[in-house]
Amino acid sequence: MKLLVASDVHGSAYYCERLLTRFEKERADKLLLLGDLLYHGARNALPRDYSTLETAKLLNGFKDKILCVKGNCDSEVDSLVLEFPVEADFAFFPLFGRTAIATHGHKTPACLGNGDVLFNGHFHVPAFETRGNYIYVNCGSVSIPKENSPHSCLVAEDNELVWKDVTTGESFRRESFVKL
Repeated sequence: MKLLVASDVHGSAYYCERLLTRFEKERADKLLLLGDLLYHGARNALPRDYSTLETAKLLNGFKDKILCVKGNCDSEVDSLVLEFPVEADFAFFPLFGRTAIATHGHKTPACLGNGDVLFNGHFHVPAFETRGNYIYVNCGSVSIPKENSPHSCLVAEDNELVWKDVTTGESFRRESFVKL
């Protein structure tokens, strides 16, 4: 299965369109969204082409391909305009012979096991590092990247993670998993 992982769209219709174009070009099976879909939050400037309703409309066009967890800027009212589930804090699924845990990043599950992979957004900075007994992966931010990182998403396939610029499609980081 090919998975495209993204976070922190923050209501930018402009960058949401680029993300969905990237999803189609990658021919990914699923789009894993790690929260903060529609609202920009009190500490962030408005992103380019900020439109919560247009962003919801764009995402709804892919509702059958989306897996989603809730971010700190998401709320119950978002389910009134989004046609896919958006209120789970965590999602667990098999990936590369490991257990993957998806969460936005403002909450960390206590049940991380040896070799598990924790997918986060929230911090808006791409990352891959071993933390104790698990692997921490951050896909970066679609619309409000920080620390001079590009507007990014992550492609997961065949024991490999590839970070890509959502606008250009260029990869800027690659990490491989050792098979278990």
